[in-house]
Amino acid sequence: MKKHSNSVKKSESPMKRRNSRAEERRDSSEVMAELVSQLRQQLEVKSVAVAEAEAVRGEGDAIRPNLDRLTVGVDLGDQWSNYCILGLGGETLREGQFRTRRQEVGEFFQGLAISRVVIEVGTHSAWIRELIAGLGHEVLVANAQRMEGSRRRRRKNDRIDAAKLARLGRVDPKSLYPIQHRSTEVREDLLVIRVRDSLVESRTKLISTVRGMVKTMGARVQGCSSVSFSEKAVDQIPHEVRETLQPLLRLIQTLSEEIKSYEKRIEKLGSEKYMDTKLLRQVNGVGPVTSLAYVLTLETPQRFKRSRDVGPYLGLVPQQEDSGDSQPQLGISKAGDRMLRKLLVGSAHYILGPFGPDTDLRRFGMKLCQRGGKNAKKRASVAVARKLAVLLHRLWSSGEVYEPLGHGTPKTITESAAA
Repeated sequence: MKKHSNSVKKSESPMKRRNSRAEERRDSSEVMAELVSQLRQQLEVKSVAVAEAEAVRGEGDAIRPNLDRLTVGVDLGDQWSNYCILGLGGETLREGQFRTRRQEVGEFFQGLAISRVVIEVGTHSAWIRELIAGLGHEVLVANAQRMEGSRRRRRKNDRIDAAKLARLGRVDPKSLYPIQHRSTEVREDLLVIRVRDSLVESRTKLISTVRGMVKTMGARVQGCSSVSFSEKAVDQIPHEVRETLQPLLRLIQTLSEEIKSYEKRIEKLGSEKYMDTKLLRQVNGVGPVTSLAYVLTLETPQRFKRSRDVGPYLGLVPQQEDSGDSQPQLGISKAGDRMLRKLLVGSAHYILGPFGPDTDLRRFGMKLCQRGGKNAKKRASVAVARKLAVLLHRLWSSGEVYEPLGHGTPKTITESAAA
């Protein structure tokens, strides 16, 4: 376990400094054990008293400062993670590093008294949060996109970031904009959709590559669907480069087969495990992939008090940088899940396209298109996607039958089946 030390003198040689760091890695567990033994009894007694008081008030730790326990800020890295431990009075007790591995993380926090641990959302934050919380610690996952950035700071490194997280988590946890990770089961099922999305992107890039190479030879591949591209493109590719491009066509065919198998898994998940997707698929343009991605990304409709809060959560509302009389028109915030946002925009394109049925959503989008302008259709698609996200949450939370043109009295699926 690697430690930072501020007591190294400038006159010491670089070799001596490296040796001192190596010694700190070897005896770091002993140092932590000594620190824990000094504070464990006092902190555990106070934590029990605070927990009992909060149980009476019905308040959580996340909405109040943390003044009666240790506060640990951790700046997660791919190989090494920096930590900063603050005492009851806000003093820095220890700074250092540990490897970002399950065993090392578990050993570090297992020997630590019950604390509030603050980490930033990232690649490793989900499994690290579960591991630390399972050891009895309170874990806050900070939303780095909404926190104040580091542009104005003249010094920025992982050690300073860890200290900043610890101090914000101790005195002002709301400024972290803490988030809640999805459950392990939901993340596993969501991987099925993400893998399919990656396969589709790879196939699209390969198809574009083949079309571009054929154009350099003075020929063209006629328009066709992605599924049938590898079969129809063979006869349209010039004979002199056909053998060269044949491996790309085989890869495209293989990707199409894999995508089809993942789509079958997605349909099975939606029909057998996540049956709420049936409510969402009432809307024309919302298929198995979009409906399942929506349910898995939001996880529960109770996550939002109002359906219209889903739009900002998915980044489908304009950014704001108003100051005085200045109110510039900016693009959408693009916060939240990129894949779901892309799927919703794709559904909006179908609703506004030539095969889209006559619905309130289509009429709303067409009115925006009639305003004209260079990007009228693009703005309309994003606006319809936002309304679609709100509509899907409403259908999911209420269980109503979808009325495309708003006719009739809303009723639930069960009432419709009984009628």
